[in-house]
Amino acid sequence: MSSRISAIAQHLAPPTAAPASSGSKSCLAKAPKSPDDVVIIEAIRSPLCKGGKGAFKETHPEYIMGEVFKALIKKTGIEPGIVQDIQVGNVLMPGAGVTTARMAALYGGFPNSVPAAAVNRQCSSGLATVGSIAAAIKAGFIDIGIGAGVESMSMYYGPGAMPTDLSPQVMAYGPAADVMIPMGTTSENVAEQFGVTRAEQDAFALRSHTLAAKAAKEGLFAEEIAPIKLADGTVVAADDGIRVPTAELLAKLKPAFKKDGTSTAGNSSQVTDGAAAVLLCRRSYAEKKGLKPIARFLGFTAVGCPPSIMGIGPALAIPQLLTQTGLAINDIGIWEINEAFASQAVYCVKKLGINVEKVNPKGGAIAFGHPMGATGARQIATLLPELRRRKEKFGVISMCVGIGMGVAALVENEVL
Repeated sequence: MSSRISAIAQHLAPPTAAPASSGSKSCLAKAPKSPDDVVIIEAIRSPLCKGGKGAFKETHPEYIMGEVFKALIKKTGIEPGIVQDIQVGNVLMPGAGVTTARMAALYGGFPNSVPAAAVNRQCSSGLATVGSIAAAIKAGFIDIGIGAGVESMSMYYGPGAMPTDLSPQVMAYGPAADVMIPMGTTSENVAEQFGVTRAEQDAFALRSHTLAAKAAKEGLFAEEIAPIKLADGTVVAADDGIRVPTAELLAKLKPAFKKDGTSTAGNSSQVTDGAAAVLLCRRSYAEKKGLKPIARFLGFTAVGCPPSIMGIGPALAIPQLLTQTGLAINDIGIWEINEAFASQAVYCVKKLGINVEKVNPKGGAIAFGHPMGATGARQIATLLPELRRRKEKFGVISMCVGIGMGVAALVENEVL
């Protein structure tokens, strides 16, 4: 299987690499350890299950999130009452799910003295919460907190999640109206505008499917997953959306969003249910409480881009992140770039000159799904064990964001 993966990767390699230097004068990533560092103590996730069809199709998001919180407390051994803030990303629920986020925190074992908030930065919500908690720690507002995310696309995905009664004056202004362009259409726009072919997209998708199936077979997801016990007693301990299509099957799939388009069900992310959580604190606080850091959180950036081609977001956010932290493309050991659509993932990887073999080495959202509010935190949970396994130092998490943005973050593995 490894030779098959290598062959696929060769087809995805960019013809010419982009400059590897960020040109930054900052050296955040190369600074020695400091008592004021923001560190990650643990990152954990639920299994990812197919929306409407999978194991969580009748399971409420507050239960999934609450069970992940329970697992986080158990795995780290923290006293729940010391946590000073919990932020939960969500895209589809009313009010970003703030009511159910609070319920999940209480059910998950945190006392009512621990506050909770909800964040909706669309597809980056689960990373935005981590960035927000990290910023609060760095500013001295809190010592310890949790950035998390959850999504039940089974229960909330559909037309009801989109606004319908909109201002005619605002909708008459083109750039504002573009925010309402369906995501599938933006994928086609990226493919058409930047010349990403169907063959390139299918090759990238096949690589994602193949790597995810290989990682699942080898048990590489087990460390990051918190098994969830359902109401009927069933224990869900693995992602249930992973499949292994052939190149021939992918090539036969019809375009999903445009009659003569190139984005299909096989090279786009799955509709998925899931949750994830990341525990962060100040290094000095970790030492005081006897908590062992597994990574250092080094940088975060969010940028805007045209909503009509929102998929290019990582190609804009990543260079800013590298400038912010003083690293170059070649310094990064693993890239967790969310695969909303193969069109945009292929474009971003080629545009930045990233070695595709360092991208999503255990597969990505095309293979096992994109529970929008949870994805950013899920990527951290997936990234950290792989950094340790490969003995790599730096990892980047990035994604495009519906409505026209890109977000990226940098972590440093401390378990080499």
